[in-house]
Amino acid sequence: MPDTSTALKPGRCRVLLVDDHELVRMGFRLLLESADDVEVVGEVGSGEQALAWLRERLGPALDGPAQAAPDVVVMDVAMPGITGIEATRQLLARLPALKVLALSAHEDASHVRHLMRAGGRGYLSKRSPPQALLEAVRQVARGQRYLDPALAQAVALDELPGGLHAPRAHAPSGSPRPAAVAALSEREFEVFLQLARGASVADIAAQLHISPRTVGTHLYHVKQKTGCRNQAEITLLALQQGLLAP
Repeated sequence: MPDTSTALKPGRCRVLLVDDHELVRMGFRLLLESADDVEVVGEVGSGEQALAWLRERLGPALDGPAQAAPDVVVMDVAMPGITGIEATRQLLARLPALKVLALSAHEDASHVRHLMRAGGRGYLSKRSPPQALLEAVRQVARGQRYLDPALAQAVALDELPGGLHAPRAHAPSGSPRPAAVAALSEREFEVFLQLARGASVADIAAQLHISPRTVGTHLYHVKQKTGCRNQAEITLLALQQGLLAP
């Protein structure tokens, strides 16, 4: 597991980077450490590695001294294994005081909404200017929320009548309904994304630490809400909604 931890320095915002691309992490590290008030204390390549990193620093029960934990976790949303949304949920279930800032190339309201429901404090597009990352980290570290301005507009429009979040009656039976993606529960959305990536029920059960039967129940609800009849249609819907890279 990659771990580039450094000694903690008091008075600075401690950041853990979680992204599966090493070059991306390197760029983020250089940018963040160009500021006097930010220190990158570690970097890992997946949500699973983030959990392992915290256990290594805080002990198996994650009950070590608070100063050993990062102030902010900068988390990529789309990673192999568990997604950044699921990783956020699992991290905060163990360390509720942790603050998570999500970074993603996905600029859609569904990802933002589900990340915030999982407990994330901020969401920033990877297309944002470099200074925006520093500002987002500082704002989240202060306990405030941060939402990329362009994404904030999309989320606001999404909440209006007729937006993606609004339920639509009279949808054709058996046809995929893009609007329904926003209506999925947090866990259903996670299962939806994993299925869209081609994961099997057994794979999803292992990654989310739930039984295959529970995955099957979530899959049933996903199909009912979206109108998708099979995994291929789920993948197509995710692509149409910009939830997967083509």
